[in-house]
Amino acid sequence: MKYKDLINKMTLEEKASLMSGKDFWQTQDIERLGINNIFLADGPHGIRKQAEAADHLGLNASLPATCFPTAATVANSWNVELGEKIGKYLGEEAVAQKVNVLLGPGINMKRDPLCGRNFEYFSEDPYHAGKMAAGYIKGIQSHGISACVKHFAVNNQEERRMSIDTIVDERALREIYLTGFEIAVKEGKTKTVMSSYNMLNGTYTNENIHLMQEILRNEWEYDGVVVTDWGGSNDRVAGLIAGNELEMPTTAGETNLEIIQAIKNGEISEEVLDVCVDRLLDLIFSTEEVFSKPYKKDFDLEDHHRVAQEVAEESIVLLKNEGNILPLKTGVKVATIGEFAKEARYQGAGSSIVNPTKLDNTLDCLEETGFVNIGFEAGFERYGKKNQKKIDHACALAKKADVVLLYIGLDEATEAEGLDRQSMKIPENQIDLLNAVYEVNQNIIVILSSGAAVEMPWINKVKGLIHGYLSGQAGAKAILRVLTGEVNPSGKLAETYPIRYEDTPAYHQFPGKEVSVEYREGIFIGYRYYDTANVNVLFPFGYGLSYTSFEYSNMEVDKDGVSFQITNTGDMAGNEVAQLYVGCESTDIFRPSKELKGFVKVALNAGETKRVTISFDDKTFRYFNVKTNNWEIEEAEYKLMIGASSADIKLDDTLFVEGTGAPLPYEKDQLSSYYSGKVNTVDQDEFERLLERKVPVATWDRSQPLGYNDTIAQCEYAKGVFARFAYKVIVFAYWFLRKIGKRSTANIIMMSIYHMPFRGVARMTGGVINMPMLDGILMMVNGHFFKGLSHLLKERSKMMKFTKSQQITLDKATKEM
Repeated sequence: MKYKDLINKMTLEEKASLMSGKDFWQTQDIERLGINNIFLADGPHGIRKQAEAADHLGLNASLPATCFPTAATVANSWNVELGEKIGKYLGEEAVAQKVNVLLGPGINMKRDPLCGRNFEYFSEDPYHAGKMAAGYIKGIQSHGISACVKHFAVNNQEERRMSIDTIVDERALREIYLTGFEIAVKEGKTKTVMSSYNMLNGTYTNENIHLMQEILRNEWEYDGVVVTDWGGSNDRVAGLIAGNELEMPTTAGETNLEIIQAIKNGEISEEVLDVCVDRLLDLIFSTEEVFSKPYKKDFDLEDHHRVAQEVAEESIVLLKNEGNILPLKTGVKVATIGEFAKEARYQGAGSSIVNPTKLDNTLDCLEETGFVNIGFEAGFERYGKKNQKKIDHACALAKKADVVLLYIGLDEATEAEGLDRQSMKIPENQIDLLNAVYEVNQNIIVILSSGAAVEMPWINKVKGLIHGYLSGQAGAKAILRVLTGEVNPSGKLAETYPIRYEDTPAYHQFPGKEVSVEYREGIFIGYRYYDTANVNVLFPFGYGLSYTSFEYSNMEVDKDGVSFQITNTGDMAGNEVAQLYVGCESTDIFRPSKELKGFVKVALNAGETKRVTISFDDKTFRYFNVKTNNWEIEEAEYKLMIGASSADIKLDDTLFVEGTGAPLPYEKDQLSSYYSGKVNTVDQDEFERLLERKVPVATWDRSQPLGYNDTIAQCEYAKGVFARFAYKVIVFAYWFLRKIGKRSTANIIMMSIYHMPFRGVARMTGGVINMPMLDGILMMVNGHFFKGLSHLLKERSKMMKFTKSQQITLDKATKEM
């Protein structure tokens, strides 16, 4: 251990105190030993350090910080170096605000397009997500502070995220859901990992020995800190045994006592605690070093804003350009229509909300363009309410224009942390607007704002489509520069856009509504499914247009990698993202038809040719063998494909690769869906054959009393009249708030109350309600109202007396020192 001498000077109580927060965002300090507290702050795409009242939902304003494009946006840049640059700027701002640990990036897989937090994640591909995340981490940690990669692991839905049991086979777990984290740990060298709320195959992730010890600590040799997601601790002692150092936020000492009692009872040895304390001390001292000497307490606001614009420009995706309507010519008359042109949709909602240092506005920036803006009309109500008058005004303006710039997309209340989307559609009132405008002017260019994939049955009615995703505080100007051609778009999609939601692989298994969610599609998510099962899509993974054209040629393959030439055959400088896909020609083990194994972004002037090399690495040919419980290589011919997208393969060749000689892990006739790749409708029997075990019952047992890990939503069938009444009040409040247009407030009810497990009431209230008091609440919920109320009041009184005595002891000790 690194700090053995210091740890030997600590009392058991002091060691235990370090294992949970001092308050909502800070760790505990031990003044007598020179151990400072450190500050953790949200920050996937900008620092969210709250100066006063703290919360985890983004309700209260934070200190001003640069709002960079979200991870889902930057992923479309396919530029790892750009990710590292963002990380450096995020790290600089974190240091200026004295933040030790920046809680990001988030790298969960986009298993399903409806996950409400997809805007905060990079990709449907683990290799792509891992490489982008490693760039961010290196940049952030170059300033001496820590990044915190999250949410570890298999956290792919928001509904019931704090209690859902994720049922996934070992191969899919390793190849799809952990590979990104593996890259973040091994290449990014993240100092902190955040465990997710959910269970994984029956055990909460922060208590999961297989995940936390066997894989993270032993296989990946991770020696950093694991912190719970806020309120994400279930059994504190089990978490400690698994190597979860830090529980956040504070529980006012309640779980510290659980650790102390477990050691005194012999349930765990004190050495287990010492190892966790040692790792946490290393994080504290290493990140405090930057603040022990003079450091910059401010940053160049304009420089950071310019970088936010640069990032947005490189991440914007051109999806359609019929008749080369773009870039717009100088002098063209445009009508600017759409609520999002006036009030931009530029970031997500929830814990990642950033208070921007400034915010570019489309209408203000139009004067800097070369085209003539003849006016603006909102055209639609932001949160979906129909308004024919607004449509009429928009159409009157559109008639007078050469081209219509139509700003549409998803609003803040539709995709947010804690909630999953209900459909892949954009609001109907926006489609009504588009249809009406099309009747009077068919030169429509849509500027789309959303953090995730949407259906586009209306796409044939638009000539141009620019997807800005959620492009941050400088996104408005970045989009205009793409429209005018000052910037040649080079973004490519990091997720597939299906034609309709029913085409998606997890359609029948998302989200898990009660006890569990089954990942029956296995390894076939995203393009792995569509390409293998031959399902047509609207836009494939890796797709994006340019104002110039590129030609691929002269592919060469050797044992170390592939090389080829790219030529810019157009008349404008541009950047091209070349992608390496690998497919195994053997059919002995089921595999996707192709998997991304490398990519590079190349800048080329008009007429220029460059030779590009993409090297193989340890992940190029591997698969996880469930019989050997190890990574293996199948001996076979492999098809190497260079593409402009997963569906646009420009060059290909084959290479024979020697294998590791592992036994075949599957019996082909037992897993026909997986060998065909057609996994949209896998039945339970076949999924259980893949798992090699029975799946748990996915529905609640309504005959049992409600417990710590049951949710407030389950009060619907509670035995206590009080609980059922409370449930109806919550449901009515949600309905009423949506009815009167308070959708954001309604959403907060769902994510902070409705889907909260009862243990969260204790874990998220900073000690105001402890677990013994929660026992009283559960008695009331389960039909013993007066007995429960008496228990609640009794335990409340005991807690207040204990807190008072602790304060007296502390004051006395302070005076003696």
